Amino acid sequence: MIAVFVALLVAHVVADFLGQPDVMHRRKSEPVFLLLHVTIVFALSVLALGGAWNLALGVATAHLLIDAIKMWALPAAWRDSLPAFLLDQIAHGSTLLAGAILMPDAVATGIWSPYIHHLLGPAILVSGAVISIWGGGFAVGLLMQPYTNQFEADESGPSAEGLENAGRMIGKLERGLIFLFLCVDQATATGFLIAAKSVLRFDTASKGQKAGEYVIIGTLASFGWGLATGYGTLSLLEIAAANP
Repeated sequence: MIAVFVALLVAHVVADFLGQPDVMHRRKSEPVFLLLHVTIVFALSVLALGGAWNLALGVATAHLLIDAIKMWALPAAWRDSLPAFLLDQIAHGSTLLAGAILMPDAVATGIWSPYIHHLLGPAILVSGAVISIWGGGFAVGLLMQPYTNQFEADESGPSAEGLENAGRMIGKLERGLIFLFLCVDQATATGFLIAAKSVLRFDTASKGQKAGEYVIIGTLASFGWGLATGYGTLSLLEIAAANP
């Protein structure tokens, strides 16, 4: 059952965070783009499960219903918010768990069955890394959106003189480093990372109270997400090891 859940999870995170370009994300309310996204979910699920197309079809159908509700039933102002994003991911995760419970032998009867014990750990690590680095980008970006809007007309905003999309790249790198530190049992190194970023961001934060608060909120949110997903990944690895 754990192998089935992990297989569905890695397919989901790759489809949702890596296989969804900006244009698809912006236009997913259009049926063509939504169906294309669900098709990717289905194809990756079949691949990850090793051929269990019936379970992959059920998960893809559930994915379609959840995304359709989000796109067409929720108010536009609430659709692109952090609570909506988190509820969306919780709903998807629940369907993956339900699929694993209903068909616990899906992977064991597929083409990956001889290699399950070798692939399970790497699949968990890949899933955790994608959720931490790219999923965290979505979550932190949605959290920071109301504050970012306050700087749109402010030439002294924290990104006024910065490189385009540099903040996103910095966030990905710091969450990736946090994830790596936790995986190699060097959690204390995250403290040095926080200190280093505080020094490097001192000039931006010193421009005023707004800029300082903006940097603090974004940093704490990014580090918090990285720590939470990192420890969550380690916990899933322990569960998988305890249930061979």
